[in-house]
Amino acid sequence: MVATSTFAQEFTEQDTLRGSITPQREWWDLNYYHLYVSVDPDKKFISGSNTIRYKVLEKNQVMQVDLQPPLTIEKVTQDGKKLEVVDNGNAHFVQLKKKQKKGDFNEIKVFYSGHPKEAVRAPWDGGFSWKKDSKGKDFVATSNQGLGASVWWPNKDHMYDEVDSMLISIKTPKGLMDVSNGRLRKVDKDTNTYHWFVANPINNYGVNINIGDYVHFGEKFEGEKGPLDMDYYVLRDNLEKAKEHFKDAPKMMKAFEHWFGPYPFYEDSFKLVEVPYLGMEHQSSVTYGNQYMKGYMGRDLSGSGHGLKFDYIIIHEAGHEWFANNITYKDIADMWIHESFTTYTENIFIDYYYGKEASADYVIGLRKNIKNDKPIIGTYNVNSRGSGDMYFKGANMLHTIRQLVNDDEKWRQVLRGLNIDFHLQTVTSKQIEDYVSEKTEIDLSKVFDQYLRTTKTPVFEYKIDGNKVKYRYSNIVDGFHMPLSIWIDEKAHTLSPTVEWKTQELDGDLSTLEVDRNYYVDHKEMK
Repeated sequence: MVATSTFAQEFTEQDTLRGSITPQREWWDLNYYHLYVSVDPDKKFISGSNTIRYKVLEKNQVMQVDLQPPLTIEKVTQDGKKLEVVDNGNAHFVQLKKKQKKGDFNEIKVFYSGHPKEAVRAPWDGGFSWKKDSKGKDFVATSNQGLGASVWWPNKDHMYDEVDSMLISIKTPKGLMDVSNGRLRKVDKDTNTYHWFVANPINNYGVNINIGDYVHFGEKFEGEKGPLDMDYYVLRDNLEKAKEHFKDAPKMMKAFEHWFGPYPFYEDSFKLVEVPYLGMEHQSSVTYGNQYMKGYMGRDLSGSGHGLKFDYIIIHEAGHEWFANNITYKDIADMWIHESFTTYTENIFIDYYYGKEASADYVIGLRKNIKNDKPIIGTYNVNSRGSGDMYFKGANMLHTIRQLVNDDEKWRQVLRGLNIDFHLQTVTSKQIEDYVSEKTEIDLSKVFDQYLRTTKTPVFEYKIDGNKVKYRYSNIVDGFHMPLSIWIDEKAHTLSPTVEWKTQELDGDLSTLEVDRNYYVDHKEMK
């Protein structure tokens, strides 16, 4: 068992097998998947296979493949020969007969079946959602971030290694269709099997099945890389309201391409797909279940009023195409890379259409949701995410950094640069932190330590003595120093607080002193 810092938590061997780059994972590099799944909603049963093509990086004869009970592996073959498999919970160790030579491309085929875990509260406690639409037709979807893609299909279930491309073949009941990632390559009408091809690298939790009585409409968006296909799949009864409501999608694309660079997956198109749960950022197959409401199921999470000017799920989940699907964490402990930046994309959407003050109102309004219960960064190598504060606190950290940069065009280029320089890569928190410090030309290391690795909010303490203000930071990590703007008689002043008391003479009526709200700090006047 392992305990984590002051926030004690115990981890098991299964956590390590899932969350670390084990010796049975590190010697091979994913190249291609062909996933075939036959879905039987009546029995809540699936069966199929996954062909796993890989490149041999180092010699080894044992390969770890992940699949979670109650699903079972029926057999594994290589070059037509059946292989022995040693099971250890969710991890299955395939004993290869063929000599694995460095540089070779080989493949295995894993056959499996069973009743997959049913989602309890999708997408947070995910799995298969077996639902019905208003006409009693099957409405089925998968969601599995954190829980793992291996909850419904056999794969290398660790985020560090994304498959280069993928064919997804889903056999569905007659009269229904499947919508998965990438582009529809063909439909086998005899078996009602839909074949979707993903041309770009894809993270495993982004792969999805969506089955329903779908109708399609779409448009072409003239984007930075040319025409982008934007396709929408919704339940038949919702077509007309979807045509109106999904107007947020091209608005989103225009704002996000401006701020974050070209949509990362032109080759695979952009899709919004209606599902029987709230929604999820499945790559090029973003799922939608916000009931055609503005805000978050009709609520403004910020309380500012601006959160009801857009559909939260369209904006947030599509924002993940840049921050999650393009730039992907290696370890879920660094999930802030996905959620902090993507929550911040909501702020950027408002900025683009309603102005800077409105965007500030929104992100600052989100602060009431911050719990400061545990650090944002989780425990590494055991599939452990950090605090949910990665959403609202993380977005406010980024909003604060924008103030430190104090140059919106430079800040925009940092955000675009992230999506260029880490295009289709898996990354660590350190890589992102170092990059932002380098490109902003500000040492932000202690800022990241403060907001990501502690639960402490900096406190700006000050005393007023005539025309002088005495000030410092408390509740900070060692070495924390962050400039701070204050207002006196509606005039801005920049201070440089540290842990030590400083004194500065300022013009104006110091009793009017206000701390700039755009910095995520607490403040306290000392007597």
